[in-house]
Amino acid sequence: MRIDIGSIGELLPLTLVIAVTYMTPIKAVITGVQGYVPDFVLSNALLETMVDTSDEWIKSRTGIEERRILKEPGKATSDMASRAVLKLLEKTGTNADEVELLICATVTADMVFPDTANTICDKIGAKKAWGFDLNAACSGFLFALSTGASFIESGRYRKVVVVGADMMSSIIDYTDRTTCVIFGDGAGAVLLEPSTSGFGVIDSVFHGDGSGREYLHMEAGGSLHPASHETVDQRMHYVFQDGKPVFKAAIKGMTETVQEVLRRNNLTTEDVTWLVPHQANKRIIDGVGNMLGIPAERVMVNIQKYGNTTAATLPLCLWDYESRLNPGDHIILTAFGGGFTWGATLLRWGK
Repeated sequence: MRIDIGSIGELLPLTLVIAVTYMTPIKAVITGVQGYVPDFVLSNALLETMVDTSDEWIKSRTGIEERRILKEPGKATSDMASRAVLKLLEKTGTNADEVELLICATVTADMVFPDTANTICDKIGAKKAWGFDLNAACSGFLFALSTGASFIESGRYRKVVVVGADMMSSIIDYTDRTTCVIFGDGAGAVLLEPSTSGFGVIDSVFHGDGSGREYLHMEAGGSLHPASHETVDQRMHYVFQDGKPVFKAAIKGMTETVQEVLRRNNLTTEDVTWLVPHQANKRIIDGVGNMLGIPAERVMVNIQKYGNTTAATLPLCLWDYESRLNPGDHIILTAFGGGFTWGATLLRWGK
């Protein structure tokens, strides 16, 4: 809709017309970040007793030294997520009733339905919020962050919580050394609020290629192959990954989308304070940093502690590095996930 400022001027005071004309756009700024990882540590040494592998083999190929696993009976993805969100609300002085929307990025929902976001809202006491799950595998948090930011930018909501959480141990085959050494459990959450300071989520570039499902997927459990004795016997309810094509596509996809989002905003890699890549594999992280020419000291890495926590890796990085972030920092988040899904988001830190 086109607004005729002249017509408005006949009805409103001049000062208000000027305010409407020159108003700074609303951006969604991250005002708090919090993570949660389970207590149980699955070390490389322990994995050596479970499958034919070694500490040296795992570290040289993935960079992972240990990962966290949720072992509490009867607990699931929503429990990790709700613990992260409760701490987030406490940290930011936010009452649960103030939360208007909660988006949960996950591939390990508690149940097929209801959605995990709704369960998290119940567990944290967010009685006035609604929510939904977003499934984009390892790109999930990135996509959810942009979605949450859109609700803030529209002026519809003032407090949106975005969660990335996955209990990957629930869908990993611990007899398959190619996947069981990679994944861990965890959750991370951010609070988004409106700001006209110029800080916040600035721009995003996203892509998808459904043909990539051939190389990274969980075959059973959906409508194509519902759970049955046959699907269980054939071990179809576990993550499958063909590493080589995923490796190549991940480096290419993340590198190109970072370059594109920088170009669209007239920035260079020299302007990037921090690169936050999805923690899939240390060699992928290094590959993306090298392709972009961003030195290692400006690349966030915590894969050695947590492994690949899928939708939780990006917020867990922000949580771990929070004390080193300053207002105005240019931060690039980038991820690549099964499907394929990939992209990059530019934000200016504004805490």
